[in-house]
Amino acid sequence: MATHSRNVSQSRRANDSDNESILGAVIDTRQLEAFGRKVTTTASHLMGDASSTPHYNNAMTSIQRSMRRPGMQRSMMSFTKTAPTELVRSKISTSEIAHRAVAFISDEQLHNIPETDHSYSLFQGFQASLPEVDEKEHRKGHRRRGQKLLAAGAGDLDEDGPPNLASLKKRRNNTNHRLEMMGIRKNMCSSEIREIDNKIANLNAMRRIVLDRLAGLEGEEVEVEQELLQLDNQIEDVQEAEEAVAHLEASTATLETGSGQLTPTEDQAMDASFMSESIYEKLPSVKSPKSPKTKRRPTYTKRKSMPVLHEHLEPGSSIRTIPAHNDIITALDFDAPFGTMVTSSLDDTVRVWDLNLGRCMGFLEGHTASVRCLQVEDNIVATGSLDATIRLWDISRAKYEPFEHNVNKEDDDGLGFGNEGEDEAPPPPPDAMSDCHLTTLEAHVDEVTALHIRGDTLVSGSADKTLRQWDLVKGRCIQTLDVLWAAAQASASLSTEESTWRPTGRGTDTNADFVGALQVFDAALACGTADGMVRLWDLRSGQVHRSLVGHTGAVTCLQFDDVHLVTGSADRSIRIWDLRTGTIHDAYAYDNPITSMQFDARHIVAAAGEDVVKVYDKTDGRHWDLGAGVSHTVEDSMEGKTTSIVEEVRLKDGFLVEGGRDGQVGAWTC
Repeated sequence: MATHSRNVSQSRRANDSDNESILGAVIDTRQLEAFGRKVTTTASHLMGDASSTPHYNNAMTSIQRSMRRPGMQRSMMSFTKTAPTELVRSKISTSEIAHRAVAFISDEQLHNIPETDHSYSLFQGFQASLPEVDEKEHRKGHRRRGQKLLAAGAGDLDEDGPPNLASLKKRRNNTNHRLEMMGIRKNMCSSEIREIDNKIANLNAMRRIVLDRLAGLEGEEVEVEQELLQLDNQIEDVQEAEEAVAHLEASTATLETGSGQLTPTEDQAMDASFMSESIYEKLPSVKSPKSPKTKRRPTYTKRKSMPVLHEHLEPGSSIRTIPAHNDIITALDFDAPFGTMVTSSLDDTVRVWDLNLGRCMGFLEGHTASVRCLQVEDNIVATGSLDATIRLWDISRAKYEPFEHNVNKEDDDGLGFGNEGEDEAPPPPPDAMSDCHLTTLEAHVDEVTALHIRGDTLVSGSADKTLRQWDLVKGRCIQTLDVLWAAAQASASLSTEESTWRPTGRGTDTNADFVGALQVFDAALACGTADGMVRLWDLRSGQVHRSLVGHTGAVTCLQFDDVHLVTGSADRSIRIWDLRTGTIHDAYAYDNPITSMQFDARHIVAAAGEDVVKVYDKTDGRHWDLGAGVSHTVEDSMEGKTTSIVEEVRLKDGFLVEGGRDGQVGAWTC
């Protein structure tokens, strides 16, 4: 009886709880169907005519009757006081609600999740990232335990006894788990590498965009500098016009002063004073018929801004290829990256180039034979020729106006440089360099093969076996150094029987220049000659201070700094000398004679009879090739595609220019 009463009370409490919720208000299917009919009827009444739908009144009466029931009223009151979370919890457990809240991901987030082929879950990845016990120490412990068991004998075993099947299975499961974790770690490493590669690709794309922007800015710099130059010229013209007007007004005022009428004698005297030479030259409106006033032509000015685009390109990137000459390049030099370059060739021409646009600015005409050596120092150019003369030029006097259509022209890579194509620049005017010649230095009696400018001093070397020091201020030779006499003196001081000049190289080229290269700094002069000797001269005394012996062929190029002297020779080697001790610091050889060489803070570049430039990185000791021949393959040779041998090379601030036997000049990053 008590059990029955407990069951009745429990059933009543259950019914009360059902009546307290909105879900308990709807008990069976029949009430749901009746409620649906009422709602449908109400909707029909709202959409149609109320007089033609009598069911609306019946439905509303039934709803009002249901709302008067005490159970429905209690349910509605309970529903209004119940929070939404309590309504959900009445059917869903707390743990399931928490799981759904944590695991919920919106469709937008699911759309952004990249596809993956991983065979492991996020939990497995987290488990694999946890540190594990050092297995080596674990194995050592097992090994020591086994050794103790063997030492104790069969009668003195540990309490644990030999490993049983359960322990072996446990160890096997642990080992298998470690193997699975290692596989997961490998996959994680591979995924991380792929992610890094994607980031690198994105960064390279962003870098390319910034490079394009930098190229555009440098192109705009050229335009702005040209506009600034034009404004300066206009200001100068206006100032000259104002000065002329002021002088004319002053002269008119002078004529109007004095006593009323001027006598004929006074008129003639005044005319003579008015047309005197000093005043005549200041009148821009009155010129003699022989020199009519012409429109000002822009002269070449050095760029104020320094280009930096090449510093951010990959080493070995091609910047520009210029078809400069129709024959072998004999000499070239430039003042700055994307600046002014001067080239000479066996076609007996000397050309000035704008490296920024790849355009010829004009010709330096005056030599009667090919130019064998030249140097560009700021605006001054020195050229030494087979006609035994040296000419000095000032290219700032050149009449040059940049070709504006080529300023922003881009190449296939999208950067602000490239070879001239459809918008080829017109040829320079014939008189573009007519005002550039400064002076001619004549003292050598044979071809000039080497020269170097330093400040107001120029030193030249010739096939007449002499070195000459020139004072550029006075324009005359101030010292002559006889190389043969110096060699004889050195031989006499060494008490040798041989006191005459004799080449020391094995298979020495008899056509090699007697003076292959030289460089001057203050009173120090380094000179390399055809006997393979490098002599260091003191210009104050005119004596050889030291001789560097080592090359077995003619010295063709050299350059020195504060500590080292680098020389290239026809013996196919480049040697680095320590000027403090006079010994060889380093040396390396190539397959062909060295024809040209130069170095900067990091690289030594050389032309070694190949279609590439040989580059030596002094920082990491790495040798690599640069030039069009790097990408040349056997298939290209079979198809008739050839590359030219590099003859001359120059390097400044990572900007390299090389000239080949085909007359082309290439600009590269190094």
